[in-house]
Amino acid sequence: MTHFTNTLSARLGQLHANGLENLLRGGLKGIEKESLRIGRDGIIAHTPHPYELGSALTHPYITTDYSEALIELITPPFADIQDTLAYLQHIHQFVYAHLDQEILLGTSMPCGISGDDSIPIAEYGSSNVGKMKHIYRHGLWHRYGRTMQAIAGIHFNYSVPEALWPVLHRQENSPLSLADFIATSYFGLIRNFQRVGWLILYLFGASPAICKSFFNSRPELMAQFEQFDGHTLYHPYATSLRMSDIGYKSKNQANLKIDYNSLSGYVDSLSQAINTPYPEYEAIGTVVDGQYRQLNSHILQIENEFYSTIRPKQIAQSCEKPTVALKRRGVRYVEMRSLDLDIFHPLGIETDTAHFIEALLLTCLLTDSPFMTEQDHTTNNSNQLAVAHAGRKPGLELAKNGGTVPLVDWAYEILAAMQPVCAVLDADHTHAPYSTALKTQHAKVDNPKLTASARLLATMRERSQAFAGFAIAQSSEYAHYFHDQPLDAATNQAFLEVVAQSHAKQQAIENQPQLPFDEFLHRYFTQTCS
Repeated sequence: MTHFTNTLSARLGQLHANGLENLLRGGLKGIEKESLRIGRDGIIAHTPHPYELGSALTHPYITTDYSEALIELITPPFADIQDTLAYLQHIHQFVYAHLDQEILLGTSMPCGISGDDSIPIAEYGSSNVGKMKHIYRHGLWHRYGRTMQAIAGIHFNYSVPEALWPVLHRQENSPLSLADFIATSYFGLIRNFQRVGWLILYLFGASPAICKSFFNSRPELMAQFEQFDGHTLYHPYATSLRMSDIGYKSKNQANLKIDYNSLSGYVDSLSQAINTPYPEYEAIGTVVDGQYRQLNSHILQIENEFYSTIRPKQIAQSCEKPTVALKRRGVRYVEMRSLDLDIFHPLGIETDTAHFIEALLLTCLLTDSPFMTEQDHTTNNSNQLAVAHAGRKPGLELAKNGGTVPLVDWAYEILAAMQPVCAVLDADHTHAPYSTALKTQHAKVDNPKLTASARLLATMRERSQAFAGFAIAQSSEYAHYFHDQPLDAATNQAFLEVVAQSHAKQQAIENQPQLPFDEFLHRYFTQTCS
């Protein structure tokens, strides 16, 4: 295994010296955005995923996540983030044209739920692959409860510019093949992001408060929180409760030691978790009274069950497991998963935010990235939880290099390291959007009241609104915003054609002869399917 020792400034200096710094620009950016469908009364939708939006199984841009009511909007990747956000805007416009009286909730933490039974599990049709997706979600219900699965977020997908790789490979005088160098570099990016990813929660976390109804299925957790009003619980200095141990950070997975020091280590450790029985899940049972409760009783049913802040990704082919795709073809991009929905923007993400994330990921790529120890895993997790629960607390210190450091000092250090990267990314732009985004985030470190989490709580106080009331009111405004901007005829027709194609594709899948489901699963997990 290899890790790089050159500094960020040295790598950038070499690129500048050779006139190749422009190769840092143009990495592909894609966005996946989850949103809970709710009625105008604020209650979670119990209607099926709208047929007019296409097949959730096969539509490339509009699908569902855990729940039938948790819609997921997926953009293709673009080199210019403005194109990515424009496509996300178009998907929203198309969706709203077919939502009838429902709206998309603009917050990450759900409103309008009343326990696990109120959250319908997503359906994907009668094919084996559709059944597998549905049963996997049943397994999540039995393991973690449905309520946690109704939380929404944004995933930011980023791939390093292809033309940059051979240049970095030469600069490093790497003995690795280009393919291995790329994988090693992506894992260096991932390790660095895990060290500094708490900054995303501080800057962009927008879930400091929760509806009391969120705890209907886990009332014992309510004692951890303060009461904002009769309907809302919160932590005064919280940033992203979504990314805390009551949200996506599952205690069931706290002891997993996934190896991020190499591609092979990652694949092997994740595969081990998927193949290792877990007594608590064995007690649930896999098939009970002829019905599947979960895909298996292992620590993880499949790779996607592992909740990480950032993932290495490769596009899987038909019937190919994600770990097998990574092993065969390496890392194609990274998926950054720790971004809350921004309730103050109709799309759930600001352009500034996207510019900042791209610059941060590139900085993580170019910065020295030592291998991670078990203690590093513990430290990174501890820092994330500290920031999620109390990131805006004055004087908050985080663990670093065996000691502690004030959050603000470390944040300034990260932002300073990003400056030269932002300057390079700005070269094609008149208004320096990356440096501008950096300044915007710098101001949030100077003044925590500017963060989304602080603004959310302040707005609730100013309006004397509970979290649910605020979230629904904002979401209703965005519904009007999208309804007032219908798609042009050509774009609308293009979306209608994709809808028709998705239904035809699902029908074709279901019309094929289906193996007995037990046999289908066996072939999938043993990768003997054709």
